Amino acid sequence: MSTPTITSSVVLDRLTFAWPDGSVALDAVSGAFGTGRTGLVGRNGSGKSTLLRLIAGRLTPTSGSLSTTGDVAYLPQQLTLDTDARVAVLLGVADALDAVRAIAAGDVDPVHFDAVGDDWDVEARAQVALADAGLDPSFLDRTVGELSGGEAVLVAVAGIRLRRAPITLLDEPTNNLDRDARARLGEMVRGWRGTLIVVSHDVSLLELMDDTAELYGSTLSVFGGPYSEWRAWLDAEQDAARQAERDAKQAFKKEKRQRIEAEAKLATRARMANKAEVEKRVPKIVAHGRKMAAEVSAGRLRTEVAGKESAAREALDAAGHRVRDDASMKIDLPDPDVSTARRIATIGDGSHAWVIQGPERVALIGRNGVGKTTLLRRLVPEGPDAADAPVFDLHPELTAQAHTDRIGYLSQRVDGLDDAASVVENVAKAAPHVPEKELRNRLARFLIRGAAMDRPVGALSGGERFRVALATLLLADPAPHLVILDEPTNNLDLDTVGQLVEALRAYRGAVLVVSHDDAFLGQLGLDLTLELDAEGQLAEIG
Repeated sequence: MSTPTITSSVVLDRLTFAWPDGSVALDAVSGAFGTGRTGLVGRNGSGKSTLLRLIAGRLTPTSGSLSTTGDVAYLPQQLTLDTDARVAVLLGVADALDAVRAIAAGDVDPVHFDAVGDDWDVEARAQVALADAGLDPSFLDRTVGELSGGEAVLVAVAGIRLRRAPITLLDEPTNNLDRDARARLGEMVRGWRGTLIVVSHDVSLLELMDDTAELYGSTLSVFGGPYSEWRAWLDAEQDAARQAERDAKQAFKKEKRQRIEAEAKLATRARMANKAEVEKRVPKIVAHGRKMAAEVSAGRLRTEVAGKESAAREALDAAGHRVRDDASMKIDLPDPDVSTARRIATIGDGSHAWVIQGPERVALIGRNGVGKTTLLRRLVPEGPDAADAPVFDLHPELTAQAHTDRIGYLSQRVDGLDDAASVVENVAKAAPHVPEKELRNRLARFLIRGAAMDRPVGALSGGERFRVALATLLLADPAPHLVILDEPTNNLDLDTVGQLVEALRAYRGAVLVVSHDDAFLGQLGLDLTLELDAEGQLAEIG
């Protein structure tokens, strides 16, 4: 592995964190992050988000130490948004901006001057920051509730840039961003100064990093290069590790076989010696001497072959430890018994209507802010998280009508869960007639096991939270006729995305998905792709 030469900005020394229930999220992690841009990767549940929260000071280590060289700015996976607040608040400039405007209006209260400090050009800088993020400068006085999820993320990142903190942490920043917004974020990242640590499953973003750090099994390793170079190194290393394991396994079998053969020979010699002594073919003293010499020789041989077998076993164990055996979700969806002739839903724009029929797979695409999520919500108006989702005015001729009441919906904010309730309690609400033991068995297939099942959902990482929401949706009883997924790959590692694709392709109900992840959509085997534009028009993409 290439080791980058860096000046450490964040240093971890045997950093350990355990949740109140005793489950360990990070165990004696040591390592360092340097200046420049680092992509932090690892499978869901490996502790990436927990590590960022520790660095940001949002959590306190159970043991070990953590040091940083300056202030830390942090963008969490789940933004806690006051939808009534102005964008200037999310941008972090509201106090200084209001003070400058008050002074300009003739209010010379000293409090305003204290709020401004030296930041007299705050409004101009804030507008430039919004423009750099691809947003209209007039957004400054709009409310957060008027933004899409992606626009809110871009505003938050722009605000972090304005702060100019020496260390910045971004946790899955491309979640909810459309293609154009992801490109704008990429431009912001390219010119980032100081230390930037990004947790992401977005390969395009990870390619912009100087270094790639992996958190695996509470070991933090840093590779000098972007994701593709690290991935190529890891794949080659694992190929070599598997070959070494195969070679070691053959060597161990050989030594074990030779030990067994040696034991058989020694047993034959011992029988012959005993027979000769019993039959008195040689004098007793000579027979006894031969027996003693044979036992000494046999002892040396046993020690030699046992040592070789033991060394071969140790070599096999060492080779096996190099090979990764990562668990993956095993998702078996229930059969909703949907016939190919059954009408599931209809979506239209006044001039044309498209019917989702039977087990079809349909994608709805379009830029952020055009109302894709709002259109989806017309199919599930009474969803548990309806009040918290951003709602946009749709073109009056846009329609979405469900022809079944068995609809499962997973929002992009994954906010339909009760944070205070446990994982099992959340899933049980969707499947009240399924015995708890069976629910726990099914949850284990989503890699939710042991004490994690009884942990409050609010304490989970983004990836873990998504798996709980997905389990709540897919394990519902009765099974949904239509599964609606809004940006489902936001919090999934690449291996888990593959598992989700396999499950959805095998699902015998209808699937309607909104996603900016072209790779994911390309694997679903779509029957129909509809693009919604800002004018409220739907177009079938061929």
